[in-house]
Amino acid sequence: MIPCGRFAPSPTGRLHRGSLLAALASFLDMRSRGGRWLLRMEDLDPPREEAGAARAILDCLQAHGLEPDDDVLWQSRRSEAYLAALAQLDRDGHLFACSCSRREQGPEGSCRGNCRIAPPPPDRPAALRVRVPRDYRCQWQDSWQGAQDWPLGAQLSDFVVRRKDGLFAYQLAVVVDDAAQGVTRVVRGADLLDSTPRQRLLQDLLGYPPPAYAHIPVLTAANGQKLSKQNHAPPLDSRRAADNLRDALSLLRQPPPPEHLRQCGEILGHAAAHWTPAAIPCAPSL
Repeated sequence: MIPCGRFAPSPTGRLHRGSLLAALASFLDMRSRGGRWLLRMEDLDPPREEAGAARAILDCLQAHGLEPDDDVLWQSRRSEAYLAALAQLDRDGHLFACSCSRREQGPEGSCRGNCRIAPPPPDRPAALRVRVPRDYRCQWQDSWQGAQDWPLGAQLSDFVVRRKDGLFAYQLAVVVDDAAQGVTRVVRGADLLDSTPRQRLLQDLLGYPPPAYAHIPVLTAANGQKLSKQNHAPPLDSRRAADNLRDALSLLRQPPPPEHLRQCGEILGHAAAHWTPAAIPCAPSL
């Protein structure tokens, strides 16, 4: 099987240094393996989207030489696939309806009501949750975060796969799309580490082969907060694309490209040829 990776931004804002770090690590990981690198736009939540952000993200990636090997996959156009997955989960008895309000929910957004046993009235708005088996454990060897052992059934609650407003949840969509696109290896930020057990469970329930997972440390600001759109991280300046790539490679502790390489394609070619995963810090943050 040809190795396949992906970068999957949400159009809730422009790309920043932390976004570039994740995109670049995923890109170089695939290029160094002779694999395919794909781009997916996670535009599942229209109320949170920023006008023009999707186009700005695509333009920014192109300016930095990060070109996907296939057409962009837009999650907003994938409803039929998500409905089919929900129907399969429902047929197999893995879903239940939950009408708990935010105030009624417990830790991790858990259902505190009796919804697992007694479904809410059909006229009451309800989310769909996955029944997490109480003895389910998720284990994998993460490239940068080490051995992982998550007793999901004991630690984390039944989680939402379709919201009360009818929108599909991230956990469901990402699993369905990774399988559809043939993704074999997911390189992403360590802030998504706790999503992996939920996604591995869904892969088991849907009969999908799980990809390998590798979570790089996330970039933090001077105050220790994760650099993110929500924390108003400044957007990348595409006019400085070559310098941005050098900065990201330095943060990833990669061999610096020679100074005479000024074009993004040249810098990426050198970085892929000298990709050194072992140099990336085995830590949750930088």
